[in-house]
Amino acid sequence: MAVTIKTQQEIDLMRGAGRLAAEVLEMIGPFVVAGISTGELDRICHNHIVNVQKAIPAPLNYNGFPKSICTSVNHVICHGIPDDNKILKEGDIINIDITVIKDGFHGDTSKMFAVGVIAPHAQKLISVTMDCLYKAIALVGPGVHLGDLGNIIQLHAESHRYSVVRDYCGHGIGRIFHEDPQVLHYGQPQTGMQLREGMTFTIEPMINAGTRHTKLSRTDGWTVTTVDRRLSAQWEHTLAVTSTGCEVLTQRQEENFKIGVG
Repeated sequence: MAVTIKTQQEIDLMRGAGRLAAEVLEMIGPFVVAGISTGELDRICHNHIVNVQKAIPAPLNYNGFPKSICTSVNHVICHGIPDDNKILKEGDIINIDITVIKDGFHGDTSKMFAVGVIAPHAQKLISVTMDCLYKAIALVGPGVHLGDLGNIIQLHAESHRYSVVRDYCGHGIGRIFHEDPQVLHYGQPQTGMQLREGMTFTIEPMINAGTRHTKLSRTDGWTVTTVDRRLSAQWEHTLAVTSTGCEVLTQRQEENFKIGVG
């Protein structure tokens, strides 16, 4: 699959989809409390996307995925399936991954949430993982290599004695949910594809407190966990490469990126 270079009109539509995805994360925050089920979080998000935003939750029925969002709790790395029997408890950490389709284009983003008061080591993992994403975003621009992005994520994570998941990565996105290029979260500088204006893709580092190795559930075929059952964290944004840097299409109101927009 070739990398698609988006027109300005297409990026405008992706900005709309990205804004809706970000809005879902802003909306769901107050509901992420001890005692709620991940199944209920899914229903709240689904209803908001479908009935308020008049949009489509991309994960629902995507290759058989049964829910509208992904909810990955504690040692779940990604693709956690919401479940009425999975009740959040004080001290949990959870990644909520939202992808919205609007006017034919996808907006894909995720955020870590703390359930009540969490342990300092859990908060550190969340913070370092967010910094990994932000450091990579700050590098994005024409001529930059994908390996540069992976390298800065890897160096920052490993400097804190964390590991980078290598079995899953970021991806190109647009009319298609997952397209080229693959965006690895590890690598060597000055290697890999060079970025061009009009490229759109996600960066979504998955950082583990322990080993980088993963385990895919044989039961549901989706849920990915850490082999050692230690904590994992992830943050994700959808980006468009501009002439001078990038635009974060899924920026939330709590964020303030000023990275060569235009």
